[in-house]
Amino acid sequence: MQYRSFGKLDWKASALGFGCMRLPSLDGKQNTANIDEAEALRMIRHAIDNGVNYLDTAYTYHEGQSEVVVGKALKDGYREKVRLATKLPVWLVNGPADFDRLLNEQLEKLQTSYIDFYLLHALSQSRWRDIVLKHKLLDRAEAALADGRIRHLGFSFHDEYEGFEEIVNGCDLWSFCQIQYNYMDTENQAGTRGLKLAASKGLAVVIMEPLMGGRLADPPKDVLEAMESFPARRSPVEWALEWLWDQPEVSVVLSGMSNMTQVEENLLSADRSRIGAFSQAEQALIAEAREKYSVRIAIPCSKCSYCMPCPNGVNIPGNFDIFNYAHLFDDVAGARFKYQVFLTEEQRSGSCLECGACEELCPQKIAIGEWMPKVTELLA
Repeated sequence: MQYRSFGKLDWKASALGFGCMRLPSLDGKQNTANIDEAEALRMIRHAIDNGVNYLDTAYTYHEGQSEVVVGKALKDGYREKVRLATKLPVWLVNGPADFDRLLNEQLEKLQTSYIDFYLLHALSQSRWRDIVLKHKLLDRAEAALADGRIRHLGFSFHDEYEGFEEIVNGCDLWSFCQIQYNYMDTENQAGTRGLKLAASKGLAVVIMEPLMGGRLADPPKDVLEAMESFPARRSPVEWALEWLWDQPEVSVVLSGMSNMTQVEENLLSADRSRIGAFSQAEQALIAEAREKYSVRIAIPCSKCSYCMPCPNGVNIPGNFDIFNYAHLFDDVAGARFKYQVFLTEEQRSGSCLECGACEELCPQKIAIGEWMPKVTELLA
């Protein structure tokens, strides 16, 4: 395992962090409460035994059960081997007292007396202004820092760069931040500008969605052919991860691993990670892949599921994933088969009432109501 500077802190983070949002499930569904607990514990502890020292979870992951499972995984001496990160669901805060209520509940679920890295979850400019500042949550966070319930304060971010800049500059308590970043998101959300801004302020930068919701792991034929023809052989996952690790501003890359094979492969990649190792030719390949992808991806959905549940039962990420599949792989027939087989009638795009509730929650600011009729037109 390689270790990297974590902002101004006197601590080194493992290049690979374990994201506990996509743990293995007993029902085969993603982000379900029905976690395969025994396998999840085995995976998490195996990663720690092989050098991973940063674990990331959140109040809402796996319908509230991720923190419970992580707490169990960190028994038997494993808590002392890692730095633990979890997040305050700011959208559930209706007043200052909710900060302490939620934090104390999380401490209980995680079976720990303190959180190493506590994040205000999924901040946007509006949540920053209308919730964090309005309810004086920074005062509550400062008190929690003082009494030791949290060791360091940060935030995760889903919005435009201007909002990111306002939040970074709006508080002196930040030690770190977490952004969605990959070779397809260099100009989306915080992007490369946000990465460099945060690092210039001495903040550690934790990377989420390094594979763009898994899409970069299974590239279309033309992207795959370009990667396979390059002299240095890497899998698509390795290209994506090593592009991130090449950048000195990146402190740790989170991977939401769902099976032991992914854990093993990512551990090997992390062992090979280096800063500044990419040649001009390798950077050019990433630029070529980005261009080939850009002309194919129709809807920039990362399958984070923040839009769920839909009040009318529509599986929003599922519909978008199948729609993008049709475009990425030029396989409309296959996409129509997936649409009919894997989605119930209620879950299909035709059930969308365009109520707009999901759009308020979408980190990518996707016009979901406008896309659903297009999904229906292509796939139904």
